[in-house]
Amino acid sequence: MRKKKGVKNKAIKYRLYPTTEQKIYFSKCFGCCRKIWNLMLCDREQSYKETGKSVKNTPASYKSEYPYLKEVDSLALANVYLDLELAYKSFFNKKSGYPKYKSLKKSRKSYTTNNQNGTIAITDNAIKLPKAGFIKAKIHRQPKHDWKLKSATIFQTTDGLYFVSVIFEYEENIDKTTNFGNCIGLDYKSDGLYMDSFGNVGTNHKFYRESHKKLAKEQRRLSRKIGSKKNEKKSNNYLKQLKKVNKIHRHIANQRLDNLHKKSNEIANRYDVVCVENLNMRNMSNKGFRNGKATMDNGYGMFLNFLAYKLNDRGKYFIKVDKWYPSSQICSVCGSKKKLALNERTYICECGNTIDRDLNAAINIKREGLRLLKEMVA
Repeated sequence: MRKKKGVKNKAIKYRLYPTTEQKIYFSKCFGCCRKIWNLMLCDREQSYKETGKSVKNTPASYKSEYPYLKEVDSLALANVYLDLELAYKSFFNKKSGYPKYKSLKKSRKSYTTNNQNGTIAITDNAIKLPKAGFIKAKIHRQPKHDWKLKSATIFQTTDGLYFVSVIFEYEENIDKTTNFGNCIGLDYKSDGLYMDSFGNVGTNHKFYRESHKKLAKEQRRLSRKIGSKKNEKKSNNYLKQLKKVNKIHRHIANQRLDNLHKKSNEIANRYDVVCVENLNMRNMSNKGFRNGKATMDNGYGMFLNFLAYKLNDRGKYFIKVDKWYPSSQICSVCGSKKKLALNERTYICECGNTIDRDLNAAINIKREGLRLLKEMVA
């Protein structure tokens, strides 16, 4: 057994049930963070146009002109400054686009604060936050005794619910397994999430498709509540209907997440080595195959992310095979190579091997993944 050490972070999300006063405070925080972001971004752009250099103003420099900024958590505003710095850094490193201004209607309502000498704390049925006090919460999971609470991000969903994501820091001390025999290979399957190397299919659920009729009905009602004028203010009935639509979207997302967590937990608990293809699901959904909606509804990319961290927490291996590896073209029995069209779902080899295309690929992925793993630990 080999031990792996290091400092890691883990987040736990809790549902919040704030009072009316606490909701008002959260709205102030969301608005002030959005205001600070736009002010700092605007000043940077103006400074660059005038002098050729980008000025770096801090949130404190705006409090005299905008006194209401003093009413919210100062660390929330400080984190906005750090986020803008990171956004510019990502832009200059060509990892993302240029930072955009935040909008009241479209931007996510959230803010992040840090724990300083117990300003953030978790009890049996509540969470303590700076300036907000103790907020009733659903504490479904308690952190371990050696975890150090670092920060909390409070956000509001589009249908009006409140959540907090709490970040903990802990010392990782994992015993990495050396049992390579307990291994499985997974191949992406558009109509079943995955096909494993033992012939099992993940799941046949298509949660968006299953709720499509109900969602379409509510969206039609929403479209009829939009005024005829272009800049007309949205009515209360429109806002109520919008919450109904958003609630259905959240229900679909929760169904998908629950299913993916259960499937990834099942595999992570049963196997010590999991081999998959290194696929970019977003690119696959945009390649003109006319199945983008089905690909995104599958959630395979999210499923792989869940598998990766769950296997790592258990001291097991998650191996990614190169996406250009011809897993579906190689015979899993004799090793000969043969090209298949996309509509050919059965692999028939000259050696007499007749096997499902996805099962054949999963076996080849498992074999290649084990080869890579042995090279990695050698």
